[in-house]
Amino acid sequence: MKTITIGLLLLYCMGAVAQTTESRVHKHKPAPPWYVDRFRISAGFFIPFSHTDISVGNTAGTRGTNISFENTLGYNHTNFTFLSDFQWRAGRRSRFDLAYYRIARSAAHVLDRDITFGDHTYPVNAATSSFFNTDIFRFSYGYALLCKPRAEAGIMIGAHIVKAGVGIAGSTNVGSFAASDDYGFTAPLPDIGIWGGYTFAKRWAVTGEISYLSLTVDNIKGKIIAANLQVMYRVIQRLSVTAGYTGFNFDVQATRKNLVGDLVWGYNGPAVSASWSFGHKPW
Repeated sequence: MKTITIGLLLLYCMGAVAQTTESRVHKHKPAPPWYVDRFRISAGFFIPFSHTDISVGNTAGTRGTNISFENTLGYNHTNFTFLSDFQWRAGRRSRFDLAYYRIARSAAHVLDRDITFGDHTYPVNAATSSFFNTDIFRFSYGYALLCKPRAEAGIMIGAHIVKAGVGIAGSTNVGSFAASDDYGFTAPLPDIGIWGGYTFAKRWAVTGEISYLSLTVDNIKGKIIAANLQVMYRVIQRLSVTAGYTGFNFDVQATRKNLVGDLVWGYNGPAVSASWSFGHKPW
């Protein structure tokens, strides 16, 4: 948590310095593209195509089975989820973004093979119920190295804070087997990346970004690749709609209590949203 606090303070200071600098020079610079507003709130739907591979063993030496939630536990590859985003343009070149995604999945399935998860081995033909829930909080600061009336491009630094919870319960009619295990963690995954946008018509624009980082913090080792590409259309002065493609791909190894987990999962698919902008533009 100290790493996150220091990072947030650093981002705040960077934004304050950039805003002060821009306030002195913006009168001599061209305005940014039309979609750049002081504040922007967005909400919409994300339809991810999911892949989830996980193994959870314990510190006593029991190795977990590599489990595909889609193939082994009967999960659907697609589902619907809500997304939200808030953007603050501190100046013509500076932007802060705060976003939230929640993806909740569950399934009931009869096993076609033995699997070991946590402290138990679930036998073939066991009736299982399981869940895999993910909350993704994202905070970032971006600075535009290029800022023109029709285009902008820059660098960004931030973090995805991933809260994941997974559990399996199973039982059989023969042998009276019944067990349950759950595993969860919260992983701060800092990342760096690039972003940009281009207006190709009076009401149309295309924007996108990609970020990546791999690091180890305490007993969590994580890697993230996140990206999105979207087309924006301005319906009226303050209202815009977007459609595009969003992706999150994670690889996290974490030890929690007596359990050792290795998760590789991703959410990639189309997203649609509506945005409302407001506030006085300082440029």
